[in-house]
Amino acid sequence: MIQIHFIINPIAGSGNHNISKKMLQAFFDHNEYEITVKFSVYKNHTTKLTLESIEQKAQIIVACGGDGTINEVASCILGSPIILGIIPLGSGNGLASNLKIPKKIHKAIAIIKRQDVKKIDAGSLNDRFFFSNTGVGFDAHVIKHYEESNNRKLFSYVTAVFKSLKNINDTRELEVNINDQTFKVKPFMVFISNSNELGYKISLTPKASLEDGLLDIIIVSKLNPFKIILFSFLMLFKRHHLIQEVKSFQTKNMTLSRKDFNHFKMQIDGEYRLIESNTINISISEKAINVFA
Repeated sequence: MIQIHFIINPIAGSGNHNISKKMLQAFFDHNEYEITVKFSVYKNHTTKLTLESIEQKAQIIVACGGDGTINEVASCILGSPIILGIIPLGSGNGLASNLKIPKKIHKAIAIIKRQDVKKIDAGSLNDRFFFSNTGVGFDAHVIKHYEESNNRKLFSYVTAVFKSLKNINDTRELEVNINDQTFKVKPFMVFISNSNELGYKISLTPKASLEDGLLDIIIVSKLNPFKIILFSFLMLFKRHHLIQEVKSFQTKNMTLSRKDFNHFKMQIDGEYRLIESNTINISISEKAINVFA
């Protein structure tokens, strides 16, 4: 009997989904699967529920939510034989899109039942993990404003972008060490990606792979308002690298540090985080997690 646990974020995306134990039992043969369903009710509750499922000997844990929910589940089972399943219920669903997991619930369930497993890489950031992307600068400001809106719609992202433009002059110098190079930059954005999509089919790192053992890095130095508009436009067509302030790298590890501040405002898999340190060590763990895809 396969022990399969579903951990559901009930407010992911618009919250309009009908996942329940009764619904799931229609898809999974009761002679083959034993289903457990759990709902998160507060921030970081998903982590507690996942650790509980590990103790209960779950063989498959299915994250039902957005990239943040997936991050919490995946961070707990990293390096274990437990297989991650994904039912994408979030707004952007960047990781699920990269893994070609459809948004329609019954189609995502079909992928879990097919049991084709991939081993994918995971990024680490000090004592945290990311599976899609992380960043300092503009994208972190966007996520912060997006979370404050309490509305999980594309329009909320657009509104958050315009609010974040007010912070374009708030660029503190960073020291970057990457591929044995050390340099200083006042960044508009430092974007570190393990996957090739942000969500909504938008990508800053279209050549990134979850299976190549490398992180794809975009470092964008400070931009004037015109260049920001141009960058945003070119990004839609995956041509943002044409701007001279945009530099691209691939690496297995890098370090960000600053002398004037003791914390970093970051987004990690689409969730805003304040990292209380003046140094961030970022690296990749190859084939660190099993996932249905």
